[in-house]
Amino acid sequence: MATVNQPWLDPAVASYAVTHSTPPDELQRRLISETAERLGRASGMQISPDEGVLLGLLARLIGARRIIEVGTFTGYSSLCFARALPDDGRLICCDVSEEWTAIARRYWDEAGVADKIDLRIGPAIDTLRALPATADVDLAFIDADKSNYAAYFGELVPRVRAGGLILTDNTLWSGRVVDPDRSDADTAAIADYNEALLRDERVEVVLLTIRDGVTVARKR
Repeated sequence: MATVNQPWLDPAVASYAVTHSTPPDELQRRLISETAERLGRASGMQISPDEGVLLGLLARLIGARRIIEVGTFTGYSSLCFARALPDDGRLICCDVSEEWTAIARRYWDEAGVADKIDLRIGPAIDTLRALPATADVDLAFIDADKSNYAAYFGELVPRVRAGGLILTDNTLWSGRVVDPDRSDADTAAIADYNEALLRDERVEVVLLTIRDGVTVARKR
């Protein structure tokens, strides 16, 4: 299970929250284990099971049929989204790694959702810019390089329908966003991104303290 430092939450309370959320199934547990065994420290980039439940619930609640994911890694979040889609739903996954997404492909196949997923390998910003400008996306999820969060959001907003959601991961960055120094580039980028979303009149925003911070932005 992916873990992060949560200085705002007592570890016992965090554990209680996880154990009282719908647990991962056997396939998801195997994906978690394989990611940890094969990728070691890098496996920390995988979303946690409770966050996966949240993503799937939000997709179902808004009746999402078209989803875009920026940053796929080994496929846990995309698996949650694809399972939440109807049979004719579509998920576009953007990633730069053939190695990591090869793991994802195997689990998509085993879960029977591969036909819903369009994996596009290459810089995500190029993939997004190549998409039609029509506002027909129901939900988008940003979980990639932090320095480009604002750019991804800027490309996604016009493509998300009114009432649709843009979700962003790691927006508390282990609590470092409140550090007045913000000496590293990623922390500064996330803090700036959070401030920009708060001022953006096109969306209403809530930053949830689940795991490393998940921002939910609803397009007006």
